[in-house]
Amino acid sequence: MKKIIFMGKTGSGKTTLCQKLDDLELKYRKTQSVEIYNDAIDTPGEFMENRWMYTSLATTAADAKIVALVYDCTQHENYIAPGFATMFCKDVIGIITKISQGDEKSIKLACDRLNLAGVSRIFKVDTIENIGIDDLVKYLNII
Repeated sequence: MKKIIFMGKTGSGKTTLCQKLDDLELKYRKTQSVEIYNDAIDTPGEFMENRWMYTSLATTAADAKIVALVYDCTQHENYIAPGFATMFCKDVIGIITKISQGDEKSIKLACDRLNLAGVSRIFKVDTIENIGIDDLVKYLNII
């Protein structure tokens, strides 16, 4: 599997995705600093929520092969700037989380916002219900 960095708002599911990819017990906690897993890099939500911290994301992404913009479809606030993916010279994918809690309209809105950010592909997942995780893992093993 390729090293992937997860970026997104606080509570969007980045840490849970990292734990799921490493087959760890899911423990819910607030990420306070950049955390390194076997094949993933977990970033604090504040890095995405504060535009003046984008340079921290760009620097941390240097060690990753793939950038993943994580978007919680249950949140209504758009926190990913249009064209955001263009600041990385690598594949940037979108991951919509908590899809079992969202409705069709909120999932479409998340897709629209990730496309506007410039992602190359979108995965719809729910880590608790184990929806879409296999497709994401397969992609990470192939790319």
